[in-house]
Amino acid sequence: MTAGLFLATVARTRASCRPIAFGVAMAESVELRTFTHIDSLQPQVAAFIATVARGFLPLESQAALLVEVAPGMSINNVTDAVLKQTEAIPGMQIVERAFGMLEVHHFDQGQVKAAGQAVLDWFGAKEEERLKPRIMTSQVITGIEGYHTMLINRMRHGDVILQGQTLYVLEVHPAGYALLATNEAEKAAHINVLEMITYGAFGRVWLGGDEENIAQAAKAVESVLASVSGRENKGDRPG
Repeated sequence: MTAGLFLATVARTRASCRPIAFGVAMAESVELRTFTHIDSLQPQVAAFIATVARGFLPLESQAALLVEVAPGMSINNVTDAVLKQTEAIPGMQIVERAFGMLEVHHFDQGQVKAAGQAVLDWFGAKEEERLKPRIMTSQVITGIEGYHTMLINRMRHGDVILQGQTLYVLEVHPAGYALLATNEAEKAAHINVLEMITYGAFGRVWLGGDEENIAQAAKAVESVLASVSGRENKGDRPG
């Protein structure tokens, strides 16, 4: 083998063994679970996030974006892309082993939409590649008992529920859509936001109020979740 042929062979071998760019490889292995825009954070929802968040707190009427991915550590790359390309303000970043969640907000809806586009560009994905939300549990309890209210009030981070009021409980998959559901419920009816969990395996929402307003809120929640496009979502159930 001549020296020239040997060097050409080595060069081709090295090129074929060269690893794929880290960012591209990671983006291809990440699942986009939740991707949802909020046009205007409602007063109780904004105040609730400000109570539990450890980032830069949102104000009511700001637009927001919530993104949830798997595995959880990849949310760091999503946050990096958003903050380097937009002026969106991070309110919450949750990093778990399985899932990661990021919430950002801004008074300028254009910045929030740009943040969403930065996420999609990093994935090389379209919005429709997110999971569709699936309601796993929806419960309405009227005339709630006093001792039951105590159990709820001791664990909530929002408003309280009083004896005799109506309780609404939602469990949704994936978890991030709990924010969209709660915000839409507050838009549609006079309810009290008791608790909202937007990360983990499932999202959960607890609302309180009178029977008529809770019924309106539940209807609004079902409607807005059904309107979200995306990949088929079987949750943890077959069929």
